[in-house]
Amino acid sequence: MKKTIKDIDVKDKKVLVRVDYNVPLDAKLNITNDKRIAATLPTIQYLLDQNAAIILLSHLGRPKGKAVPEMSLKPVAPRLAELLGKPVKFIEGDAIGEEAGKAAADLKSGEILLLENLRFHPEEEGKNAAGEKDKDAMDAFAKELASLGEVFVQDAFGTVHRAHASTAGIVKYVKDAAAGFLVEKELKFLGAALDNPVRPFIAILGGAKVSDKINVIENLLGKVNAIIIGGAMAYTFLKARGISTGTSLVEDDKLDLALEILKKAEEKKVEFLLPVDHIIANKVDFAGKAVPLGAVVKTTDGDIIEDGFMGVDAGPKSVAKFAEAVKTAKTIVWNGPLGIFEIERFSKGTVEIAKLVAEATDKGAVSVVGGGDSVSAVKKAGVDKRISHISTGGGASLEFLEGKELPGIAALPDKE
Repeated sequence: MKKTIKDIDVKDKKVLVRVDYNVPLDAKLNITNDKRIAATLPTIQYLLDQNAAIILLSHLGRPKGKAVPEMSLKPVAPRLAELLGKPVKFIEGDAIGEEAGKAAADLKSGEILLLENLRFHPEEEGKNAAGEKDKDAMDAFAKELASLGEVFVQDAFGTVHRAHASTAGIVKYVKDAAAGFLVEKELKFLGAALDNPVRPFIAILGGAKVSDKINVIENLLGKVNAIIIGGAMAYTFLKARGISTGTSLVEDDKLDLALEILKKAEEKKVEFLLPVDHIIANKVDFAGKAVPLGAVVKTTDGDIIEDGFMGVDAGPKSVAKFAEAVKTAKTIVWNGPLGIFEIERFSKGTVEIAKLVAEATDKGAVSVVGGGDSVSAVKKAGVDKRISHISTGGGASLEFLEGKELPGIAALPDKE
């Protein structure tokens, strides 16, 4: 178990907090979704209650080590101030420049300072000015960040799978470090799901490619009672079984691997559920996220997809089959949609699964949802408040499910 914020002394201390304020901005640089900011409020409020001086560290976008005005964290400060009902200072231009250093030094207990985008510095991602990997440069940057405060709190789950200066490197240069409430919650739900699940334990995995989820599937095969596979990657498994998939997206170079996974599932007595029918279309406008005029959309009778058509969503028989597993589950982990979710007409299967997961949760199951489309699905279905835990870190939650060590978590000290 890692130390959490309540395990360390933050009272009257200057506390560095790594947050994930990588928020979406419109053309006028207005924040269009503030959920990542709101998610950090419990940790910030706790620190304020402890009379700490708070220095917030974050990145936004991918400026590739250069100062890009459109990726400044400047719009975040007033939104955070509005949510907290308290002023938030912001230093524009440079996270570790002279002005930022002075602002951090002058910061009083109960005050909040937000530093500029860390990724304006190539050293944050372990590179030098030439863009080459440079651990010494990263360590020097981490040390400089650490010098601004006394203790460090990791509350950016969305970045803990990165071994960056502000996620892993900074820990060795501060007096003490711990996980914030947001990271603590992520570890609690994801960790319990994988290490000590109430059974039956099922995983629902969707998305386009088997290659994106190979490690997740292989790690989960030793833990779950059943796996539901949806989305385009289901067609790779179906084709591996010799079933016609028409023009559906298939990774032909992964067919042998798909067969190996199916064999492992059988050996481990894990129920491996694939679609038994499909919504299919002969034309899809992927760029415009629409169904083109004149396109033929229909439902198959069975799992065979005819020539000239591609699978775009799980059919009603598939959803009914999946429902049997979901309804009896006590632990559910879901990552990835069951179809081309971004097109309204092809989102029904995913939305239906979202409702089923919520119903199971209402009856006592623990549900953990991660991945952008899955999160969008539970919100679209209006059931997001009925899910046990919605993960804030897409890449981080995926790597956690793969069984990988997350550098930003590994760096934190263990509880004594």
